Amino acid sequence: MRVLLVTSRGTGRWVIPKGNVPSGMSLHDAAASEAEEEAGVIGAACPTPLGSYRYRKRRGNGASLMADVQVFPLAVTTELATWKEQHQRERRWFTLAEAADAVEESDLRDLIRSFDATAFKAATRRTTMLAAVAEKSRIPHMFAWFQRLLPKTGNFFELFEAHAATITAAADALARLFQANGGATADHIREIMEREHDADNIIREVLQTVRKTFLTPFDRSAITSLIGAMDDAVDEMQAAAAAVDLYEVTEFEPEMRDMAAIIVDAARLTAEAMPLLRDVARNGARLHELTERLVRMEGHADEIHDAGIKRAFKAYGESDTLKFVVAREIYKHLERITDALEDVANEIDGIVIDHA
Repeated sequence: MRVLLVTSRGTGRWVIPKGNVPSGMSLHDAAASEAEEEAGVIGAACPTPLGSYRYRKRRGNGASLMADVQVFPLAVTTELATWKEQHQRERRWFTLAEAADAVEESDLRDLIRSFDATAFKAATRRTTMLAAVAEKSRIPHMFAWFQRLLPKTGNFFELFEAHAATITAAADALARLFQANGGATADHIREIMEREHDADNIIREVLQTVRKTFLTPFDRSAITSLIGAMDDAVDEMQAAAAAVDLYEVTEFEPEMRDMAAIIVDAARLTAEAMPLLRDVARNGARLHELTERLVRMEGHADEIHDAGIKRAFKAYGESDTLKFVVAREIYKHLERITDALEDVANEIDGIVIDHA
């Protein structure tokens, strides 16, 4: 069994042929058409999808939007010597294991491995190492009882880092939104909404893990306060994007763009701080440096906010009251984002004081 992969035109990473579905064409026929255009192969496309996966597709304007891909198996019968995109992509046959290792998307990796019968069984069972030991020992029922007694520590650090990465991605999209003066904004707004949804899933998992975890790395209230402050930041990013969308704002003041730039840098500092929490005693000094900088940035953002409000009032206060109200609404959300990131810094400082 071999799998044919092609390189993407933008990054050169290994992917499967894919694309949009033309109007009136069935999904599996569209998949076969993309395989011919991108990989130069013809074959029998099964109408029943093998499965699906999600990935982020980067647009030309910098937005990174979530795309859902239905995957159809195609049995290749002909390899073309020339094809439409042969000078834009490389194609290569892989073994199942090699193909699974070559692609980046974990769900696609599982789909490729599912072609192999033993891999398919393993993927569907998802047995842990301890479960395998219990099965071989023929005591699965006893094991289930015993496992519930084991102390649990939870994966809090991974969740903190994942949420920080989501904040950073949302902040980048926010900055692109405010840089798009007179340009298209819909993609950037949509990405911010998607990132906020991702963050909601993470905080939900954190709160569930806190309730069922026996041993936590920090005080439970510190964990919930930290992730809550982080979530407030991305919530306000969504609120800012929603205001831009609601009022159909296409022109942004320089102060708005400056505040967005501060938010990007503050989000990246937050992302740098999260892995350091794994060893607070060793990283206490660096964490304190990062939180001090976050606090200073929030103070600077307040100054820019006040200057922006003052300028908007002078420009629109008497001549265009509605435009002033809209500008003030957007400034409010931008200020709340920086306030929330300052709250993150304060929560980190509390953890450092308690554990360093």
